[in-house]
Amino acid sequence: MKRPVIQTSGLCIGYAGKGRKPQIVHKDLNLELFPAEVTCLLGLNGMGKSTLLRTLCGFQSPIAGEILLNDKPLKTYSQAELSLVVGVVLTEKTNVGGITVYELVSLGRHPHSGFFGRLKKQDRRVIEQSLQAAGILHKANYYVSELSDGERQKAMIAKTLSQECPIILLDEPTAFLDITGRMETMILLRKLAREQQKAILLSTHDMDQAIRMGDCLWLLGNDRPVVYGTPEDLILNNTFESFFGKDNMVFDPFSGRLNVKTTLPPIGLDGDPFTSGWVGNALIRNGRQPSPGIRRPHIHCIHRHQMVLTLPDGTQKTTASIKELLGEMNENKLISGDDKARSEEWS
Repeated sequence: MKRPVIQTSGLCIGYAGKGRKPQIVHKDLNLELFPAEVTCLLGLNGMGKSTLLRTLCGFQSPIAGEILLNDKPLKTYSQAELSLVVGVVLTEKTNVGGITVYELVSLGRHPHSGFFGRLKKQDRRVIEQSLQAAGILHKANYYVSELSDGERQKAMIAKTLSQECPIILLDEPTAFLDITGRMETMILLRKLAREQQKAILLSTHDMDQAIRMGDCLWLLGNDRPVVYGTPEDLILNNTFESFFGKDNMVFDPFSGRLNVKTTLPPIGLDGDPFTSGWVGNALIRNGRQPSPGIRRPHIHCIHRHQMVLTLPDGTQKTTASIKELLGEMNENKLISGDDKARSEEWS
């Protein structure tokens, strides 16, 4: 059984100003962070994700409760001791354009290199290994100002790796990255967790990436306990719907995404799994929820160039593309016109 590297008990986080009542963001947090896992912290804006991360890494004092770091109270660590255990990558863009990537990563050796910061053979070996692990070794002699946003993020992760910390906390590490950069960063973090047994905790707004790449999710909501578990269990237990569903949107447990909510009857959909999957995506985009159990109206996908639409009156239309299918549905007021009239007609 793995032991948690971070464990909280009755933790209360927020802001305690002098001479005024503390502003509590969350209370009674009982959390565990394990090695060799990527844990994603999800929540809407203002739910306290950054506050929790700053508290766990010692940047901010808790209002109440206890944080254990490797079974030792966090408050008993000196700053030097803490820098050997926890590495932190913050949201802000790195403003160190005047130094090379190698020099940036070498800053991570400061907890090991002493007051004068002289790099020994072992330090240089760790720096090169960190650059290699983060996939940025080929840019070691480039100035940081010459890097793309994705490459800068890799350089910051390499800097943290050079600290040789067993725990890495990241605040929105993919916030400034394009879709390729986000995926590369998540793949890198999973690789580091597996190969180097790192305990990695990151905050993110990217629900899709968190569900697909996270080993564990922590869900932060307003005025409710934090819920945690594997993504699949949280979906099967309808937890996402209660956290992220709103009046105009619903969490779809089949796709793992938030979709537009509709009050109209669903549309039947079955057939070739590949084609029906993307037909379903088009239906959801147009406010219609697909369901395999509905007979009329119904879409049967034979293959990507043959989809049969059965209208409410039993008439069938064969289409050769999703665009053509949507055109037929629009013409027959299945995705246009008065919602009330269509609801009554389908009933």
